[in-house]
Amino acid sequence: MSIRHGLLALLERGPRYGSQLRTEFESRTGSTWPLNVGQVYTTLSRLERDGMVAQGGEDAAGHTLYTITDSGRAELRTWFENPVDRTSPARDELAIKLAMAVGAPGVDIRDVIQSQRRHTVKAMQDYTRLKAQALAAVESSAARERDDVAWLLVLEQLIFQTEAEARWLDHCESRLIRLSATAANAPAAPAARPGTEEAAPAARPAAPAPDAPPVAGAR
Repeated sequence: MSIRHGLLALLERGPRYGSQLRTEFESRTGSTWPLNVGQVYTTLSRLERDGMVAQGGEDAAGHTLYTITDSGRAELRTWFENPVDRTSPARDELAIKLAMAVGAPGVDIRDVIQSQRRHTVKAMQDYTRLKAQALAAVESSAARERDDVAWLLVLEQLIFQTEAEARWLDHCESRLIRLSATAANAPAAPAARPGTEEAAPAARPAAPAPDAPPVAGAR
């Protein structure tokens, strides 16, 4: 998530102060990624240092207002015009957890998957209910408020994301079942004799020498 570019996008609509930017950011995204005022002002300071925003006086209540500069607008245009880079994906805690659960002593990875699946399905149901409310708000507003539409888009992304996660968990469980079945059906390796790494082939009975005399009592 780019707080930096999100604040630039809000400032392009006009001067804003820190807590106002936080409120508008959370309203636009439905508080999916909550910010605190400290994050906002830290980001504003960095943007000001980089010449992308500037302080533009105060409002009637004495709040310091920030405005976007030409450099900030150019940075924002570049952000909108270029795709989000997926070559270095953010760390995913669930993927890391399952990777570490494979072969971990005392951990049944299938239990981990089942627990996560229940949580993911519950989250998907919650997002779906919120989507119905957001959709009703959008359809009832002739002006199609930007914040309502933006929140609807964020919710739909979350729904698609949880649906994909549920399918991935199903895939992980199926793969583990196949691997377990393959391991169970694999032929057992011959037991090694003590002091050797591999089992020695069984000794064949020695053939009698060509000139050996007949064994006593044999016919």
